Amino acid sequence: MPQFTIIVPVYNEEDNLIRVEKELLAFIEIAIKKTAILFVNDGSTDNSQQLINTICKRNSDFHFLSFKENKGLSAAIKAGFEHIETPLIGYIDSDLQTTPKDFNLLLDKIGDYDLVTGVRSNRKDSFVKNMSSTIANKIRRAFTHDGMDDTGCPLKVIKTDFAKRIPMFKGLHRFLPAMILLQNGKVLQVPIQHFPRIAGTAKFGLWNRLLGPLMDCFAYLWMKKKYINYEVKDKG
Repeated sequence: MPQFTIIVPVYNEEDNLIRVEKELLAFIEIAIKKTAILFVNDGSTDNSQQLINTICKRNSDFHFLSFKENKGLSAAIKAGFEHIETPLIGYIDSDLQTTPKDFNLLLDKIGDYDLVTGVRSNRKDSFVKNMSSTIANKIRRAFTHDGMDDTGCPLKVIKTDFAKRIPMFKGLHRFLPAMILLQNGKVLQVPIQHFPRIAGTAKFGLWNRLLGPLMDCFAYLWMKKKYINYEVKDKG
């Protein structure tokens, strides 16, 4: 039985999916935890779903969910959290600007932590993208005090019982470490590799990389104030 399931959100990534299959199959062979894959097709309008169907038919460790319409990255991650039953959950973007092989770096640390996230070292993005992400991370860190340098990094491992208790809303994928801390969990960041996008187009522009997260910070503060956290002492 798998111990680890990787969520792969997909939105119009037909040019990347065969490469995604190849990279994930290579990781499964070297993974330190037995691994399964869950594609979440976020209402793609290209040939992505047909490719996902083909990939899942020829690989027993690959599965999928398909949305009726586009709902956004946070919704895709939330759906993965709700459907996965393995003790550990991973997350990677289908653009493969991070490599699945680095999941082993995160899995090696997860025993003592409840979320381990990558930090993209030597990022291969444009100046504007890097600068907007840096500013957005500083703003978010000022609101959350989570100590994380790169919450936008699309490579994470989370203990499933913690992931299922996260009350997701649009944009919350940037606040996953902070939401683990609200549960009195422990988080860690680990340097990982980063690569340029080879195919497809980025789904985030200046607005949803910088100004969008600023508004999400206020939603997070409301969530933090209203968040319910408890531990059961005994039952009978």
